[in-house]
Amino acid sequence: MIDVVFNHATVRNRADMLQFLDLCAERGLGTVSIWGNEIEKVGEARALEALRAHGMRVSGYNRIGPFTPEGLGKARAELERAARFGADHVFLFTGGLAKGERDLPRARDRAEAAIAGLLPMTLDLGLKLAIEPLHPMLVGDRTVIASLGHANDICERLGEGVGVVIDVHHLWWDEHLEAEIARAGKAGRILGFHVNDWLIPTRHLLTDRGMMGDGIIDLAGIEGMVRRAGFAGPIEVEIFSEDWWQRDPAEVMDIALDRCKAIFGRDRAA
Repeated sequence: MIDVVFNHATVRNRADMLQFLDLCAERGLGTVSIWGNEIEKVGEARALEALRAHGMRVSGYNRIGPFTPEGLGKARAELERAARFGADHVFLFTGGLAKGERDLPRARDRAEAAIAGLLPMTLDLGLKLAIEPLHPMLVGDRTVIASLGHANDICERLGEGVGVVIDVHHLWWDEHLEAEIARAGKAGRILGFHVNDWLIPTRHLLTDRGMMGDGIIDLAGIEGMVRRAGFAGPIEVEIFSEDWWQRDPAEVMDIALDRCKAIFGRDRAA
């Protein structure tokens, strides 16, 4: 039996948050991963009412960042809203280098300091911060944390309240992946496991992710690493794709569920 969660980003272009929750409920899914900006589009009161009416819980809340003065200035409000929605963890989006900046080590130190500064507030609210390393080709503009090893190092230095999310699209290439997943698992810091696929060719690094099974990632193999490391949480489908965003959201979700069942080899559970 597998537990599947959808990240709203997978269908958000044609399904607002209320429609997304309905679609998940129709498929017997009891957990969702949500976005703050999508809550704002429908209104927090309506979003909370729908979530509670469906009896759903929230795994991930997207997000805090980028780590600019303006982005960090909104961090408290994002954390407080994540707590109101009962989220398990809040994703961190560091952003890349500042305009004109070339000192990557300094940018990484600045990002780590920002994460450290968020921790007291996070712990007070009963939340966890999730570092999601992104593909190295996104370092310039999206993140300065581009390997699971770097994310693990930060977690070890900062301690309680911060963990990692493993997204196969960003990490499948790493020759140290299995060792770093085991390292994260041993410390109990794996907060999420995101699935999609890497297409050949990939036309856009952000918005051309593949449906599971359409690309070259050994999805079952990486899931095995995550399970051996002790992670017992859900498989989260997160597909940023201009192609899939144009299709009917119900169809996209049904295909994704079928692919998860086929690839991960067990019957689906809500």
